[in-house]
Amino acid sequence: MTAFESLKQELQVQPKTWLITGVAGFIGSNLLEALLKLNQRVVGLDNFSTGYRRNLDEVHTLVKPEQWANFNFIEGDIRNLEDCRRACDRVHYVLHQAALGSVPRSIEDPVTTNQNNIDGFLNMLVAARDVKVQRFVYAASSSTYGDHPDLPKVEDKIGKPLSPYAVTKLVNELYADVFARTYGFKTIGLRYFNIFGRRQDPDGAYAAVIPKWIAAMIKNDPVYINGDGETSRDFCYIENTIQANLLAASVTNEDAANQVYNVAVGDRTTLNDLHRSIANALQGFGLSANRAPVYREFRAGDVRHSQANIGKAKSLLGYTPSHSITEGLVEAMSWYVNALNSRSNATQDQQQ
Repeated sequence: MTAFESLKQELQVQPKTWLITGVAGFIGSNLLEALLKLNQRVVGLDNFSTGYRRNLDEVHTLVKPEQWANFNFIEGDIRNLEDCRRACDRVHYVLHQAALGSVPRSIEDPVTTNQNNIDGFLNMLVAARDVKVQRFVYAASSSTYGDHPDLPKVEDKIGKPLSPYAVTKLVNELYADVFARTYGFKTIGLRYFNIFGRRQDPDGAYAAVIPKWIAAMIKNDPVYINGDGETSRDFCYIENTIQANLLAASVTNEDAANQVYNVAVGDRTTLNDLHRSIANALQGFGLSANRAPVYREFRAGDVRHSQANIGKAKSLLGYTPSHSITEGLVEAMSWYVNALNSRSNATQDQQQ
């Protein structure tokens, strides 16, 4: 039995109260679904700046009525300290996912990125510290590695940040470390590496590459690749991310606290290979995706290659990725196809 399987059994016997910030977002709503299905009590905080009510509605349809009754939603903003205090009241664990993601967005609007990712983060730390939550787990980022050339990425070796977004995520780690040293407050940062899966928004200028490409291929629109396509990433399926969050919140090993961990698979996939993998997965749904990609200039702020060493998370958290990128794509593809078809049909109905 894996550490995660054992944890799930323990949680169902002894339910806890969890706060998920950014609960209406992609990762937040998946955490919500997983926790409710484990019969946990969940408080959710979101201001819908990047999350969607439809994500919460979808979770509602996927859990039992008595499980949904364990969910208390607060519409609020992490930039407001009082909203953070209200959300943290009487919770055991905080899973802090709320942030403004996207390197390009941070380059275009560094002020708003800073307000959400640093001011909001500090508000959450203060609120959680004051009510003495047992563990504060937060979404860190692989962007923190910046221009450090080594592969795979090891937690204690980082370079200079390459974007305002990367700066904000590095500051999160610094603040968490200071709160641990100054107040004895237990935190764990999870450096996400290109997370993908169901409920990841394919629309908008800052959409992540996998849902954006899937949507384009289904519509037979052009797929744009920044650079020569040999840029590589460690793509990580959402189920692995859920596992890492729950293990980080619940781990009893004192040495595991006040650390940062890579959350990834420990592999590397080029954008060219990713394009082929998505096309192959779509063919399983009877969809032809043979249109060649369109190559354009490299994007500012992007690193060339990214791959994680996940040894630390394995040894201290008991983290064992359950899905490779291929397995994740196969599992998530039915959601992408159904969601995109539903939106397309809804748009056509509105136009008639």
